[in-house]
Amino acid sequence: MFKYIEEICKNVQLEEGEKTIENILITVYLKEGVSTKEIARRNLLPIPVVAAIKKELIKRNLVIQDCGTRLTDKGRHYIENQIGFNVRDKDMYMKLYLDPWKEHEEIMQIQSELDEIFDNRPRVDVTIDQSKSSIETSLKRAILCLKNHNLVGKKILCLGDDDLVSISLGFLLKKLLKGSNDYSTEITVVDIDKRFLRYINDIAIDKKLPIKCIYTDLRMPLPCDLKNQYDCVFTDPPYTIEGMDLFLSRGIESLKNKIGIDIYFSYAHKSSDFQLNMQRHLLRMGLSISQVMLQFNSYEGASIIGNTGQMIILKTTEKTKSLIEASYKGNLYTGEIKKTIRIYECKKCGEIIKVGNKEKFIHIEELKDHGCCKCGDNMFELTRKINVNA
Repeated sequence: MFKYIEEICKNVQLEEGEKTIENILITVYLKEGVSTKEIARRNLLPIPVVAAIKKELIKRNLVIQDCGTRLTDKGRHYIENQIGFNVRDKDMYMKLYLDPWKEHEEIMQIQSELDEIFDNRPRVDVTIDQSKSSIETSLKRAILCLKNHNLVGKKILCLGDDDLVSISLGFLLKKLLKGSNDYSTEITVVDIDKRFLRYINDIAIDKKLPIKCIYTDLRMPLPCDLKNQYDCVFTDPPYTIEGMDLFLSRGIESLKNKIGIDIYFSYAHKSSDFQLNMQRHLLRMGLSISQVMLQFNSYEGASIIGNTGQMIILKTTEKTKSLIEASYKGNLYTGEIKKTIRIYECKKCGEIIKVGNKEKFIHIEELKDHGCCKCGDNMFELTRKINVNA
């Protein structure tokens, strides 16, 4: 493979990393005749930097200046066959890229196709901090991946996937390829929950999606064949500092050793003090915060986190490193670290029921399955929490 991007990055001394040059080529691929100013705006770069990169691209006969910037045949071949960026429905791609959160007809069609799949997914296991995201959230994450040019021709890792992001990514890809199964993208799901792995794998086979599922306990060292392989990572870890450290550390180990690679990090909204501590840990990992999107994620029945969460886009730097490479033996999940008794009230009869460790019902899903001990109804309201940490 020609190392044009690597050479140009070195010649221009580009601090933003090789991904930026790739994104510039994709920008030209999607809109022939695009101006230098527009390239700079779309890629958040100073115009002189874009001009310097263009000069290097022209030297290698990848682009030409002709009423704007245009690809040569060599440049188009390089993008489609070396980078792997080959989109059949460019109009749809551009619509999502330029206006990602609009209710486009194509996205509504995908959502309709996903309805039954999401309805039939396994029940969440709250003991390992699973929560059921909405279809809209899962699709928004896939669209965000597209917007950052991390979808087509990339190796994508989902660290845990009870939100079925892998399925949304696969359906979006299929739409962009107009139903073709000629994927240049590889999606890998690692999870400790075999129910979700089986479910995702069955759908991937049935729908012919480029998804591979691997059982992995992230408390153990990451398998060698998953290290330094991926172009981006999705993770929605346990909402504890320990969970964040472990999942992000495994994500860092899985990524290619390059600057500017994205980690799509979903997390609960937290207090200022908690977030300050989060940022200290992110700094220790050498990750920069590229974007914070509040209330990006929505969850069904997750009242404990207000039913919403934030999306934080992190980028790797030259100082990025994993904090945990060996086995992790400490507490990880919310219930292990922050032990509470939750007091629920039956909405029908007003019966008060305790839920938590050493109680009859360990978590709310068990209570819902059983029903109210007095009237049998399964609708409850959380009234308060009691901290039982010794």
